Amino acid sequence: MRPALFHASDEPSPLPDFCSLPVLFTLLVSGALAATVVWLAAGDHRDLAGYSVGILFVTWLALVIGVVLCLSRAWLQRLPGHLPYLAAWLLMMPIVGAASWLAHGLDAALQMGLLHGDAPAFVRDNVLIAALLGAALLRYFYVAAQWRLRLAAVSRAQVEALQARIRPHFLFNSMNTVAALIPVDPAAAERTVENLAELFRAALGQHEQGDGTLGEELALIERYLAIEQLRLGERLRVRRELDTLPRDFPLPRLLLQPLVENAVRHGIQPLREGGVVMLRGERLGDAIVIEVANPLPPEPPRGGNGHGLDNVRRRVAFRYGAGAEVEAGPRGEHYVVSLRLPLQARPSKGKGT
Repeated sequence: MRPALFHASDEPSPLPDFCSLPVLFTLLVSGALAATVVWLAAGDHRDLAGYSVGILFVTWLALVIGVVLCLSRAWLQRLPGHLPYLAAWLLMMPIVGAASWLAHGLDAALQMGLLHGDAPAFVRDNVLIAALLGAALLRYFYVAAQWRLRLAAVSRAQVEALQARIRPHFLFNSMNTVAALIPVDPAAAERTVENLAELFRAALGQHEQGDGTLGEELALIERYLAIEQLRLGERLRVRRELDTLPRDFPLPRLLLQPLVENAVRHGIQPLREGGVVMLRGERLGDAIVIEVANPLPPEPPRGGNGHGLDNVRRRVAFRYGAGAEVEAGPRGEHYVVSLRLPLQARPSKGKGT
C-alpha cells in the first residue's frame, strides 16, 4: 500500500498574503469597527471630528501594518510551527506604539485637541486594543488556513479513491473484448490493450502531477469510448461539439471521464437500441461550459444516474472556487451534466487537485 501523499498536519500553517486585497480589506474593516466601537463607548462625549480623524488614523495604521507584514512574510514563513503567527502579532505592537506616539505628538504640536490624556496612556490603550484585535484577526486567518488545508486533504483523498477505483465490470468486459478480438482482429485487440493501459495509468498514477489539460482529458475520454465502442458496437453513438474549447485549459485529471462513463453506463447500456452520448462545449464570456448528455432510460437506474457526481462537484468547487457551477438533471429526453468553469481560475495549490 502506498503511503498517503498528503496530510493536513504535515503542511505548515501558511500566513495569509498581506499584500492581497481581501486581507487588506479585512484589516481595514476590523480597524474601522474597533474605532467605531471605541467612539460609541464614549457615550455623551462623542466627537464626530475626533471620530473622523480616528478612522483616518486606523486606516493609515492598517495599511502600514499590512505593508510591513507583506514585506516580512517570506521571513516569517521560514519560522517553524506556529511561530509565524506569533512573530506577526509581535510585529504589530511596536508599529502601533510608534504610530500612536507620533499621532499624539502631532496633535499636541498642532494644538488640535483631538486626543485627550497624556501620551503614555494613549499609546498603552492603543497597543492593548491592537493586541486583542490582532490576536483575533490572526486566529481567524489561522483557522481559515487550516480549513483550506483540510479541504485540500479531503479533496485529494476523494481523488485518490476515485483513481484507485477501477470498476470490475468495466475491466472484465474490456478483457473479454480483447480476448474475442485476438483471433479475428489482432490490431484492434492491441489498440484496446493500449487504450486500457492509458486509462489505468491515468487512474492509478497521474494524480501526483497536479492538473492536466482539457486536451489530455478529452484524449483519455476518446480512449475510453473506443473500448466501449468495441463492446457496444452501433448501440453507442457519440456526438462531439468541442471544437471551440481551449485545449490547454487547466483541468483536474479524471474530472470529465467519470461523467462520460456514467452516461454510457446509465444512458446507453439499459437501452436495447442504444443511443447518443453528446459532448458539447463552448466559451461563454469569461468561462467555458462543458456538457455531457445521455438518453433517459425508461426506468431510473439503480444507484442513480451520475455516479461520482458529488465528487465532481467538490473537486470543481475546490479547484475553481465560487465562480464555477455544476448542474445535473433531466432536460427533455436527456440527462445532462453541465460544468461552467471560469477561464481565470485561481492557481492550483499543491498536487493533484
